[in-house]
Amino acid sequence: MAGHSKWANIQYRKGAQDKKRGKLFTKLIREITVAARSGGDPAGNPRLRLAIDRALDANMTKDTVERAVKRGTGELGGEQIEEIRYEGYGPGGVAIMVDCMTDNRTRTVGEVRQAFSKHGGNLGADGSVGYLFKKRGQLLFKTGDAAAEERILEVALEAGADDVVSEGGYTEVLCAPESFEALRKALEAAGLKPEHADVAMRPSTTVKLEGEAAQQLLKLLDALEDLDDVQSVVSNADLPDELLHAA
Repeated sequence: MAGHSKWANIQYRKGAQDKKRGKLFTKLIREITVAARSGGDPAGNPRLRLAIDRALDANMTKDTVERAVKRGTGELGGEQIEEIRYEGYGPGGVAIMVDCMTDNRTRTVGEVRQAFSKHGGNLGADGSVGYLFKKRGQLLFKTGDAAAEERILEVALEAGADDVVSEGGYTEVLCAPESFEALRKALEAAGLKPEHADVAMRPSTTVKLEGEAAQQLLKLLDALEDLDDVQSVVSNADLPDELLHAA
């Protein structure tokens, strides 16, 4: 995403998820459960560690987190959930990737396809837009002055960050997914706690949208995120700040 809109985009998406607290908890529990299949010890399972951190940041109780881990490791019974990624295009040719966790693939693809069709998009084939995104670790800090930006830059690069970008009162730190946990620990040990930290798919190119197309895209993204089986939605849209703040 180009310019200051990347910060607004991140904050808007986080804010939209936080407003849907009930759905957010369901999605976090599913992520913990699936991540725990690869091992129930977060010290040796970075994906599980991140999922637990997200849940605790959202004020989920430790008991709920522990039950989700036990379901994933098989200590408690539970539904069989599979991970599926759908790819498609939104208004203005924006590329969209939708990550889902479901116990019914037929239901999920039907709901995702309907959301795309209803809001001016099209569900595509596997690989149709995936090449436009790359998985990256990303940490976002709100910085008020050059000294704070310089401090983040110094610590981040020393800890293995790939890139650090400061703009519009924010600093973003990017890294390889495998470096994310160590990088975050180094930054927090230095007293630098990010406002947003995640490992997610990021676009390599962006599509700038304004006016009616931008509004229609937001409706599509919201409709997709509202679906019970959808875990996350990413796009390569560059949307106007004023539209995101008004949403």
